[in-house]
Order: sequence, then structure tokens, then C-alpha cells
Amino acid sequence: MKSLNFDNQFTAQMPGDTDTGSQRKQLKDALFSRVNPTPVSGPQLVHYSEDAAALLGLSREDCTGDEFLQVFAGNLLLENMDPHATCYGGHQFGNWAGQLGDGRAINLGEVTLGDTHLMLQLKGAGPTPFSRTADGLAVLRSSLREYLCSEAMYYLGVPTTRALSLITTGEEVVRDMMYDGNAAPEKGAVVCRLSSSFVRFGHFQMLAAREELDLLREFTDFVIRREFPHLDNLVADTKGTYIAWFEEVCDRTADLMVEWMRVGFVHGVMNTDNMSILGETIDYGPYGWLEGFDPNWTPNTTDAGQRRYRYGQQPAIGQWNLMQLANAILPLIEDPKPLEDALSAYVTRYEAGWQNTMTAKLGLKEYNKDIVDRLLNLLTVSETDMTLFFRALADINHDTEQPLTDLAHCYYTPEQLQESEQATIQTWLADYLRVLEEQGQSDASRRTVMNQTNPKYVLRNYLAQIAIDSAEAGDFSKVDELLNVLKKPYDEQPEYEHLAAKRPEWARNRAGCSMLSCSS
Repeated sequence: MKSLNFDNQFTAQMPGDTDTGSQRKQLKDALFSRVNPTPVSGPQLVHYSEDAAALLGLSREDCTGDEFLQVFAGNLLLENMDPHATCYGGHQFGNWAGQLGDGRAINLGEVTLGDTHLMLQLKGAGPTPFSRTADGLAVLRSSLREYLCSEAMYYLGVPTTRALSLITTGEEVVRDMMYDGNAAPEKGAVVCRLSSSFVRFGHFQMLAAREELDLLREFTDFVIRREFPHLDNLVADTKGTYIAWFEEVCDRTADLMVEWMRVGFVHGVMNTDNMSILGETIDYGPYGWLEGFDPNWTPNTTDAGQRRYRYGQQPAIGQWNLMQLANAILPLIEDPKPLEDALSAYVTRYEAGWQNTMTAKLGLKEYNKDIVDRLLNLLTVSETDMTLFFRALADINHDTEQPLTDLAHCYYTPEQLQESEQATIQTWLADYLRVLEEQGQSDASRRTVMNQTNPKYVLRNYLAQIAIDSAEAGDFSKVDELLNVLKKPYDEQPEYEHLAAKRPEWARNRAGCSMLSCSS
């Protein structure tokens, strides 16, 4: 652990609160408050990510030692750590919520790694000045979901924060999981997250709302210098740099939306305070994976009525959130036109990215709007497993005698497909194969492209719940098994075939498998 070299540029260069500790407050003229993690009584290592540890230069010996356990449970601070929680605001479900901040996240400090750096952050390590009425803790249920999905998304090729470790605390945390008045004690846990920065859209919004424009400018300059060094002094005038920076944030966000849509991921809580300035997936709360393909599906019980953050609307919400960021930084630029242009370019970039993605998902050489649009409609006719369908489609060709038989396992109720529906599917398959032939795409090339684009294994909701059930009973083997298979999501891995199966019926309406809350 002595290899961790802390160089805390954020707390060194940005103004912090003069008081320390977790007493609740509204911050002014400051971006963070120093606060230590709350010690826990009986920490136990559930799992650590070897690949995430390697980013920090930590060995297996380091990660299985007592010092690692105590540090990442929140019981021990290493030399030069500077624990703190940051202040930000945000729009929650479309409404301005005022000051929010790191209510259950504590940044331990920034580790310097050659020409880059990583912030180490504990989630669930106790109260901060921004916890409002909450306790700042987290339960094993939600912590395990965050730990697994952070790493799963990385291996899928989706930009994301990383997860270093998952540790139970030996203490109980009371939560009302479904907000129905049935609060109960659950096992407490802490996740250590990694990113070069956890800055969110909401950081800029909070400074703008407090009308602290000098600090907004100072902070924006710091973020560009620290996280976007290629833009620093790119142009002679500062406003031009701000515009170039916002354009890149728009580009990164558009690219992230394409990736979410490609793999069927639904974030569930796309509030502006949950949007990373780096274009990374951040804050794995009530997320979910499309199983039956339904553009209107959201995993979040809080959003069940409005469905604001449903799968099909995520790209539009990405733009809406960027609009709020644009409003926050407008005082630095004073001219809305370049910001409006960047927001329009977001749409163009997303659409181009989506077309390229669908072209690859179908193994085409060129985008075909008719084939894509008809398929997306076809997938909603009968409950169809998105992941299984695209994977199985790669093996359908002109020599396939009974394609519907080969695709039957992708449908939740194949026996209920009407003759007219079967005919529609058959017609689409024939047209799809004809287009492939017209484009000169061979079966072998198509299969290769499709299987590199369409994962066989994703962190299905019911698989995460099975791992949670086992971990709560003291068996962590399912966590290890899942992470092993999710490291190679595009490979066949026949020994893990059972982890590619569609959702079982028992999981259709079970809490944790179908709908989740923000409670953790």
C-alpha cells in the first residue's frame, strides 16, 4: 500500500469549507468539506477487482492484507490522504433540487499515476455535511450491484467509473427497500470507486445557482486543466476554450448514450447530479438491463409513473441534462449560440453513433433504415430477450432450415406467437439476409462483427439478485463467478452457458429483479 502516492490537486487548488466534520450545512464560496469516514466494527472483504487494483499498482498480497481491508472499510487513513465530500446541486426527475452533494460518498484522495491520476472514493462510509437527513451508509444489496456493474460495464467497453473493492462492515443498516413502510435491517457495506474525477454536471449548476461566478470560472478552469489538458490553451481566448470543452462533454455524453443503448442498459436515475463530466457511467442505483425488449421500461420504482428515464428516452435526457449544464456555464461565455450549436451537434453525433452501432449489431456493411426500424418494432411484438436475439441472429443464414426454431429461445412465450407474427418475422429475416447479400457481406465476416458488438453475457437483474442472496447468507462465490464470466462478455465460455439464460419466470416481478428503488 506504500505504492499509493497521493497528490491531492483538487483540495489543494479549490476552496473548501473552513469547518470539518459531518454537521449538516449549506455551503457558500466552497466546493467541498473535509470529513473522515466512519469506522466500522467488523469489516470483511467480499471481493476486489484485480484489474482495478492493477491500475493503482496494488498486488494480490496488498489487496488481501489487513491494511487494505481497514483502509477501504473506512477505518484507517494512509499518509497524505485528504478525505472530503464535495458539494453539488442538480435536477432530480426534471425538478431543481438545490444543494445535494456527496451524501454517502467520501473521496479519500487522488493517487498520481505517471501522467494520469485516480480519485479513490468510498461509497457508504458514513455521514457527510451533505447527507441531509440520511445516515451516509449503504447496504450489501446495493453495494454489490454497484461493484459488479462497474466492472461489467468496463469489460463491455462502456465508459464507466471503476470499482476496486466490496467490503461488508459487520454492522446493520436499516432500509425501507421499496418505500412501503416495511423498513428492516440489512448488512452494511462499502464500495471503493475509482475515476480520474467524480465531477458532475451538478457541480457547475450549484455554483451558478449560488451566483458564485468567480468560483465557477476558477472551477471550470481547474476541470479543464486537470481532466481535459488537451484543451487547455487550445485557443487564444478563454471563452473559446470553454466552448471547446462543452462541445467535448456533449460528444462524450452522446457516445455514452450510444453505448448504453447498444447493450440494453437502463441507468434509472439520469438526474443531472448523476451525470459525469467525463462521459462515464456513474452512480449505479436502480439500474437494469433490458431483458424483454421494451423501450418504455424503467427499473426505477420512483419513476414508474412518469417513466422519465425509460430506456428509449435516455438519449433525449442526455441532451436535456447537457442543456442544464449549458445554462450553468452561460455566464462564462455570455453568448448562447455556440452552446446551442453544441447541443444540436449532440443530436447529430448520437444519431450517427446509433446508426453505426445498429449497422454493427446486424453485421451490415452499410446502415439500412428500413431493416433497423422494422426490427425494433418486431422486437416489441412478442416479449423478446434483446441480448439473446442479437446473439442468435449471428448464426442465422440462408442455410438455416427453420430460423424461427433457432430463435425460439429468445422469446419468453414462443408458443404464443401468432401465425401472422411468425410470418412477419420470417419476412423480415428473408429481407435482412437479402440486404446482407446485396451488400456483399459474408456469413463469417458478419458473425465476427456481430459477436464483437453483441455481448453474450450481461449482468442480468436476476443474476445480480442471486449473488446478493448468496452474499447475504455469507457465500461470496457467486460474486466471483459472475465477475469471471463478465470479464469476457463477448466470448462463448461454454462452461458459463447457464449465465446467458433469459430471465426465469420467478424473477419476473420479484423486487431486485424487475423493479428497484433508490433505497440503499
